Amino acid sequence: MLDIALLPEEYAVCRLAAGSALPDGLLSAPAESGVVSVTSTVDELSVICRSDRVPTDATVETGWRCLRVVEPFHLAATGILASLAVPLAEARVNIVAFSTFDTDYLLVPSVRLPEALATLTKAGHRITT
Repeated sequence: MLDIALLPEEYAVCRLAAGSALPDGLLSAPAESGVVSVTSTVDELSVICRSDRVPTDATVETGWRCLRVVEPFHLAATGILASLAVPLAEARVNIVAFSTFDTDYLLVPSVRLPEALATLTKAGHRITT
């Protein structure tokens, strides 16, 4: 069983061209900006951020809610993400997952949030808001 925090803001998944500069101010005031994840590959620069902080000129998909695994865990831990992703997949709730050094995050569509929360609760996880 995991403790899962539902973050209050709506999130967006954004795509910028490969090699794009990180948008100015995106990482400023972390306490106010919510969670921001930036991934750079040879194909793209992906940004996950609050919907009100979407970078200019990005291809954007909005309407996501963010769930955070509350407990930090060791990088050698196994099955954390699977314990969330598998029940959601079985319920046909699509996700976008990303991880940090300490924990995992899941984005679920805002329109599917009640179903996602019910599914995770049924799987034995505790949700806090």
